[in-house]
Amino acid sequence: MPVVAVIGTQWGDEGKGKIVDFLSEGADLVARYQGGTNAGHTILADGKLFILHLIPSGILWPGKSCVIGNGVVIDLPELLKEIENLEQRGIEVNKRLLISKRAPLVMPYHKEIEKGSEQSKKALKVGTTGRGIGPAYADKIARDGILMADLLDEALFREKLDQILAEKNFLLREYYHLEGCDPEVVFTDYLAYREKIEPYLVDTTQVMKEAILQGKKILIEGAQGTMLDIDHGTYPFVTSSNTTIGGACAGLGIPPSKIDRVVGVAKAYTTRVGEGPLPTELTGAMGEELRERGGEYGATTGRARRCGWFDTVVVRHAAWLNGLNDLAVTKLDILDHSKTLYICTGYEYRGKIFHEMPCEYEVLANCKPVYIEMDGWLKKTEGITSYQDLPEKAREYLMKISELVEVELALISTGQDRAHTIVLKEL
Repeated sequence: MPVVAVIGTQWGDEGKGKIVDFLSEGADLVARYQGGTNAGHTILADGKLFILHLIPSGILWPGKSCVIGNGVVIDLPELLKEIENLEQRGIEVNKRLLISKRAPLVMPYHKEIEKGSEQSKKALKVGTTGRGIGPAYADKIARDGILMADLLDEALFREKLDQILAEKNFLLREYYHLEGCDPEVVFTDYLAYREKIEPYLVDTTQVMKEAILQGKKILIEGAQGTMLDIDHGTYPFVTSSNTTIGGACAGLGIPPSKIDRVVGVAKAYTTRVGEGPLPTELTGAMGEELRERGGEYGATTGRARRCGWFDTVVVRHAAWLNGLNDLAVTKLDILDHSKTLYICTGYEYRGKIFHEMPCEYEVLANCKPVYIEMDGWLKKTEGITSYQDLPEKAREYLMKISELVEVELALISTGQDRAHTIVLKEL
């Protein structure tokens, strides 16, 4: 039975949530491997809108098991709110959601440190969500993280918390001139959270191992996109985890050989939130038009997304890093009113053409995109579920993207609803 991973190929917000939700119907288990509440999946299911931040999209399908792996950093009060909200809306979470005991916690001081750090950087701001994700991952790497399992041992939790806060409060008060965190308040609050979350805590590595060995159909989802990967993205304007396929292995405890297919999700144009280079960015009326038509505002923060033309340098980079087998293109219908479309095939910088992703920030920040021009279709595609029913110019646009990124098309999303999907290959 297949293990299928769904990976974002741009700067996140590609519509992974919709694709994962669509594929979840055929899965037994859906697992999340990285990120935190700095990402959101927006899903329209049976006419109801859901925004998920930590819980895998498969939770919206009855009977599906959902795993939050050790690679995810967990904001515990926010997770509890998410569970409560789903249950209030009639979605059963109890006994279906399994959370890794090894997952690190995003603590209150992480959010304060991130706020102070962003304020101090001024011109060099990364444009974070302020959710404490970077400092939580930094503490994990520095071996100063508090894990879910630590909450189960009160004495150990208290010892670690007191030791960590002695250092963090000094930093917050003396360097960032912020108030800091009261150890007593944090300790008491998290013991109360523990009572609610303990039934969900398991060794998810063993859960994944047993599911794979039993031949269950497994769907793996990440947050953000390839270009926000800490190693391979547009550093330093990236997230603090590995969003690419390697992160799935580490973040869930599964060997690479057990992943059968990797599906890359790409929006029919390009967007990103926050600071950092975006070579095909449209700063004029067309960029605003794409933003408004596509509802390009962050599911987590509400921040306006920067919009640009489709960039094949980026997606081809993602195709190699993730070993993509298939491509899912989303939001095709947002381009219905565009008379002329452009696809970026390379970057020009000081007379040199780059067809592969440059490492240098200077090149990415100051290059000029090299475009090919294509005719728009100026016909409605929203809700179409048959490839042959798409306008000819829309099919030409899709085929050109597939050709340039060297990955076969498998799925096309023509609207927000899960039913608005064209299936070219059964996954």
